[in-house]
Amino acid sequence: MMQHDDNQKNLLLAIVLSIGVLLFWQFYYAGPKMQQERDRLARQQQEQTQQAPGTQASGQPAATPGSPPVAAPGAAPGAPSAVPGAAAPAGAVHTRETAIKSSPRVTIATPSLTGSISLKGGRIDDLVLVKYREQVDPTSPHVVLFSPADAPNAYFAEHGWVAAGGSTAKLPARDTVWTAETTAPTPPTPPRLTWDNGEGLTFRRTISVDNDYMFTVRDEVENKSQTSQSLFPYARIYRVGTPKLEGFYILHEGLIGVIGDHGLQEIKYADVLKEGGSKTIDKATGGWLGITDKYWAAAVVPSQTGEYRASFLGIPGSPGQREAFQTDYLASAVTVAPGATAAAEGHLFAGAKQVNLIDSYSEALKIKKFDLLVDWGWFYFITKPLFHLIHWLAGWFASIGISANFGMAILATTVLVKAVFFPLANKSYESMAKMKNLQPEMEKLRERYKDDRAKQQQELMGLYKKEKINPLAGCLPIVLQIPVFFALYKVLFVTIDMRHAPFYGWIKDLSSPDPTSLFNLFGLLPYAVPQFLHVGAWPIIMGMTMWVQMQLNPQQPDPIQQRIFNWMPVLFTFLLASFPAGLVIYWAWNNVLSLLQQYAIMRKNNTEVHLWKNLGVEKWLAARRAANDKK
Repeated sequence: MMQHDDNQKNLLLAIVLSIGVLLFWQFYYAGPKMQQERDRLARQQQEQTQQAPGTQASGQPAATPGSPPVAAPGAAPGAPSAVPGAAAPAGAVHTRETAIKSSPRVTIATPSLTGSISLKGGRIDDLVLVKYREQVDPTSPHVVLFSPADAPNAYFAEHGWVAAGGSTAKLPARDTVWTAETTAPTPPTPPRLTWDNGEGLTFRRTISVDNDYMFTVRDEVENKSQTSQSLFPYARIYRVGTPKLEGFYILHEGLIGVIGDHGLQEIKYADVLKEGGSKTIDKATGGWLGITDKYWAAAVVPSQTGEYRASFLGIPGSPGQREAFQTDYLASAVTVAPGATAAAEGHLFAGAKQVNLIDSYSEALKIKKFDLLVDWGWFYFITKPLFHLIHWLAGWFASIGISANFGMAILATTVLVKAVFFPLANKSYESMAKMKNLQPEMEKLRERYKDDRAKQQQELMGLYKKEKINPLAGCLPIVLQIPVFFALYKVLFVTIDMRHAPFYGWIKDLSSPDPTSLFNLFGLLPYAVPQFLHVGAWPIIMGMTMWVQMQLNPQQPDPIQQRIFNWMPVLFTFLLASFPAGLVIYWAWNNVLSLLQQYAIMRKNNTEVHLWKNLGVEKWLAARRAANDKK
């Protein structure tokens, strides 16, 4: 067999093995592993009914992971080595509702958020996203983002001050109860919290929030004592427990930030819990850091002009204690002279990762690369323009009264991308058609010089030159298209626009898998189907379009290779059955367009179309004609 046939067989074998590994991983490892993780988290949550999150068996706060003493940027010796309170405060575990009621609060009520600020600790620890619900059902609960430290799934933001090493100044702590000068919901009147340490220092904290998800926290210190005070502003995001993860390799979930010139930092939950997984970056200017889910995020934003130290911490769990995660920054020292007042200001983003909103914050507040809070991936320069195209098309479809506007935007974008690449695809196929016509001569050359590979290659290159064919011309256009279609796939997966967006028929949420299954006749039979057998109608449509597209080409001479090609659509059908419906619809529609495109190009180049022959239509028609002739 010729060398190029061997290469083709090896390629097919590699594809089949890769698909097999993916299927094996999904059904026999990833699925059971995710179930084990859910069971583990459920057991831990039950244990929390007897012990507070973030506490050890003794009831004392868990220790902060060790880190070498690092002086704060621009600070004198004796600066704090870490942000205080790396663990949640001790106390009995409550339900979220009772935890909220256990401390005095200032109400938050905006068009996008409801919740409250705890006067105990001055924390933002109660946030609900009123524009988003857990399920498509309009009566399902709203998405909860933040919860207090003694709630089952603590998640909160905290701002404060740290004293220089050796200082005895009494500063606000997590148990400090502030006094609210104003208690009206924010906005319109930002609450102003005050606390006097009884030693000449008065602390004031003003917390304002816009109509979306950006808080501004301004901390002031008035010094009525006789000595200067050197204080370091800090802010942190703290989360107890690993949340439910999507588990897709194209999506980052966990600790994240852009730390000055050090650039984007992405650390997964599991990685930061490993020994040495915590990370500290000193002397950074500009940026942000926080914790991200697929659709929601919380991030603290320091001053974009001053230096700070950033930390990403993982606190491993132990018996009676869940794992915890923290991102924080410690800014340069602020000196408060006797009789003077000093201030520090920072921002907190806590909400939905709406692309246009995040871009507006990045521009208005000059936050360095804040748009990377959305996981655009390596092909950022492609994914983001594609998002804006889809977003615009969805708005246009909505303006003309189409309810499934985002789904239609997916279809329209795929058509536009196909149209842009049509000249390249046409050129690619023309080149492959010419190469196909040269196959007899190429086979003769390979046979003639089969014992002299150098001469064989020399003669082949001479043949290419004579016929004015570039052997790479057929592959290059395809290679150029791959990043674009992968970027489109990623946009649909990571952006929030597809969440709970309906499509026609039975698809009520494009971000969830097709709810139907072939194995109960799409709901006609009255029994539930195991998760790994949920092969819905759209995955089947996708597999069928893939199979039909493959029938455009002639049958493989090797029957093993042909069987592999026949089974590939089946394997992909099962593989994509658990993917969001929007992605499967995109893939199926892309297959249909590719089929039509390839058919048109083949007819244009007078190339034989093997579709009807492979489907047996020609044999059936011949048999019918023969039967009619006998009559």
